[in-house]
Amino acid sequence: MSKNQGWLGWLFASPYLLYAIIFFLLPLVWSLFLSVTDWNLISPTYSFVGIDNYTAALKSQGVQSAFFVTFKFMAVFVPLVIAFSIIVALIVQGLPRFKGLFLIGFFLPYLASGVVSSLIVKGILSYNSPLNEFLRGFGIDINWLGSPFAALFVVALIIAWKFTGYYALILTSGFESISKDVYEAALIDGVTPWQRFWKITFPLLYPALFTVLILSIGVTFGIFTEVYQLTGGGPNFATNTWQMEIFTKAFSNLQAGYASAIAIIASIVTFIAIYIIRKLLELWGKRNGWT
Repeated sequence: MSKNQGWLGWLFASPYLLYAIIFFLLPLVWSLFLSVTDWNLISPTYSFVGIDNYTAALKSQGVQSAFFVTFKFMAVFVPLVIAFSIIVALIVQGLPRFKGLFLIGFFLPYLASGVVSSLIVKGILSYNSPLNEFLRGFGIDINWLGSPFAALFVVALIIAWKFTGYYALILTSGFESISKDVYEAALIDGVTPWQRFWKITFPLLYPALFTVLILSIGVTFGIFTEVYQLTGGGPNFATNTWQMEIFTKAFSNLQAGYASAIAIIASIVTFIAIYIIRKLLELWGKRNGWT
């Protein structure tokens, strides 16, 4: 019976295992292999180059910019999306009815195509758009996608708009899990609404915040669609993300081996960064009584 149950478990898990092997494990092994070759994506022949691709990538301006741009996006996107998500969750939490309906409405941008939303924003922010014509009437002339900081902020804002509803769902469940008795005790003690949020709600929201923070940080390492459609990695590498650099080298320059090396480096950087940030968040949780 025990043996049969074991086989039954493997049988039910087999669809996911096959999916993981085909779409994760095999591509990873193939990328590791390509990263030590000079394959150009077209030629049937290639040569082994050892770690030359890795050393060239570490010296590349594009790879170096991708490293710093990722953390710039993190510094802009994560606070934006956390603030928006908390505000949306608080608004929904205060509604007397139809909370689920409003949450679904805020969640809809997450389902929208990144290509479509990027093209719409590109049209709105183009030089001759009605918005810019209106702003120039007041002497405000902003090159939204031609300025390094403005371009980075626009991309971060679009992604924050897309993920706000999704993260608000998680935070709403966190708000729901906080006992009302705590707030009643705080009200008796004369705690102000501002103190109640920072001293009670925020620490007790840690499990949901931990999840949202890790998810949002992970997003910054995979930004591609919005950058590709709006800026192409420019201006002057200001929005050149890991994914953009890999795409350019693999499909524009036909350097598949070199691009694979960049992908491996990006994976290592992503793993280390998320691991360090996760440990810091866990320390913050322990200070607030979470183990």
